[in-house]
Amino acid sequence: MIANTQLIETLVKVIRSLPEEERRLLEEKLLEGDGYPTSLEIMQLAEHGEAFRFLEEEPDIYTSDDGEPVT
Repeated sequence: MIANTQLIETLVKVIRSLPEEERRLLEEKLLEGDGYPTSLEIMQLAEHGEAFRFLEEEPDIYTSDDGEPVT
């Protein structure tokens, strides 16, 4: 990935020129959340992504009669 150095430098200058309160607000907005995907986001990725597409070609070898019931 090629970074746009001039844009980054300009953004840093603008951010540094902000009043302290606005910089804190910007930091809060940039750092919202913990950076990890939610369970829903993971489920959507698995459902709509291509990673598990190969399973459509696999035979169904297990049924609800297999194994022991989970209690």
